[in-house]
Amino acid sequence: MALGKITTLLWKAFGAAQITEAEADELSNLIEVRKVVPKPDPDTRRKAVGSRPLTDASLARRRRWAASGRLPPALAANFTQGEIAVLAVLAETVVRSGDCRHCNDYIAALAGVSRSMVKNALRQAKRLGLITVEQRRVAAWRNNTNIVRIVSPEWEAWNLLKRRSIPEGGGVKSVTGSNTIDIKLGKKRGLRGQKRLSRRGRRARKNEPDENRSTRHNLNAPAQAS
Repeated sequence: MALGKITTLLWKAFGAAQITEAEADELSNLIEVRKVVPKPDPDTRRKAVGSRPLTDASLARRRRWAASGRLPPALAANFTQGEIAVLAVLAETVVRSGDCRHCNDYIAALAGVSRSMVKNALRQAKRLGLITVEQRRVAAWRNNTNIVRIVSPEWEAWNLLKRRSIPEGGGVKSVTGSNTIDIKLGKKRGLRGQKRLSRRGRRARKNEPDENRSTRHNLNAPAQAS
């Protein structure tokens, strides 16, 4: 309701003796103060979208899982960043164990999101036919953790490609090292061969007759002008 209408109703109530003069003056002053205070611009206010991480570490985990590429781009377009992080944790667990049996709190802690975000992500994925959720009831008021399986052919094929791209034992790429041992041995063998050749040359020179030595000396000497 506009402040002008409130002022009109205020003085009508005062004329009908529904409020006292002191109350009317107090309410009138409050209305005047309200008119002076500027209204916040609705466009400059930050829209609350998704759940806000509690710490910087949880925000970093959320971003890492969302950027891990565990969800095909066509399917990831249907989810928010936090939901993609949840589904990335789910996909990683399914690739390693065949299904996911973690509780919602554990998945939320890994993905850096809230428990409600985990529920929303699983509900949306189930609605799109990407996963199945099997409930395990133990008693009337107690259940085991649900068993979540991926049934989307596109998502399963994507996980198969991701599994082949990552070698066993961890890591994201395989590095082929050079055989430095053979190179070092080859260098040593080459040096040994050169030493042997130099020794053989020295021995041959020692065993040469004196005539050959003098002839080589004369050939190496500069020619004298006649």
